[in-house]
Amino acid sequence: MDSYYIGHTGDEPAERLRRHNSNHKGFTAKANDWTIVHLEPYQDKAAAYAREREVKNWKSRKRLVQLIK
Repeated sequence: MDSYYIGHTGDEPAERLRRHNSNHKGFTAKANDWTIVHLEPYQDKAAAYAREREVKNWKSRKRLVQLIK
């Protein structure tokens, strides 16, 4: 896999994945074979968004791969 998408959603993960793999514009439209490799459930959107920002700020593929494993 060459790319990882990091994001949060209030939807069910399967629904969000379906939308990413559908015909649309945007970053995830570049491929239609996205798979879920890691999930972290949170009680509220604010906590999920804070974690998303934390992971994106790592800017380290190695650290991201370690998280996934």
